[in-house]
Amino acid sequence: MKLKPLADRVVLKSLEAEEVTKGGIILASTAKEKPQTAEIIAVGPGGLVDGKEVTMYVKEGEKVIYSKYAGTEVKLDGQEYIVVRQSDILAVVE
Repeated sequence: MKLKPLADRVVLKSLEAEEVTKGGIILASTAKEKPQTAEIIAVGPGGLVDGKEVTMYVKEGEKVIYSKYAGTEVKLDGQEYIVVRQSDILAVVE
């Protein structure tokens, strides 16, 4: 199955949080924060959203940082995805 986002939605796949701090301390899974970096899996077409024209500026394969509590988590074929609005994406990681 494949997710196809509508309007200004973007499908993200979270990248794993680091398990070791810069100081070398290994973090338990309960101590890790929710990751805010993800890879874009699919991008909606944009268009007219809430009466405003929306142009999509992101594309598949880019790594991005998104708002901490943004989006809806979806599980499909054993994989976890997050569906967010393009406006919830804060930056592209280069």
